[in-house]
Amino acid sequence: MSDQTPESNPYGTPSTSGPQPIHSYQGALNRVIRVLLRIPVVGEQVGKRLLVLYVVGRKSGKVYEVPVAYTRHEGDLLVGTALRPWVKNIRKDVPVQVSLGGSRRRAADAEVVSDSESVVRLSEVLARDNKQWAGFNGVGLDAAGNPNKADAYQSWQQGAVIIRLHLH
Repeated sequence: MSDQTPESNPYGTPSTSGPQPIHSYQGALNRVIRVLLRIPVVGEQVGKRLLVLYVVGRKSGKVYEVPVAYTRHEGDLLVGTALRPWVKNIRKDVPVQVSLGGSRRRAADAEVVSDSESVVRLSEVLARDNKQWAGFNGVGLDAAGNPNKADAYQSWQQGAVIIRLHLH
């Protein structure tokens, strides 16, 4: 799925040590966020940058409900994440469901983008739009708010992928 390799960074020296590790309390936090997103008015506020992605397990058939930050870009939604086990359940020609701000679920086509050039380019889009996402994913910003390409490349080296969602 990915062409990540430990080669040197063509963009120079990163300004961060990379994405933050997932904390032990993340599962509990995700449950709270899913509840907040379902509450009218509160869900709209919490969901300005968050959506719930519903992904069906390819072997188990279990539905995974994953709250993630997103950015709108060229008519699609972009989600940047590490290559987590649930990401492997996203397959071409298998629609997923998405709930934005607690709204009803909508079908979406999903593509996992994993090549270095695309991940770096789309990470820059995500980082410009969402400074919290940039910090969590180890992408530093200069004084003008421009993302550090060396940081985005380092994130890719450490397993970052971008999920492109096209809503139906």
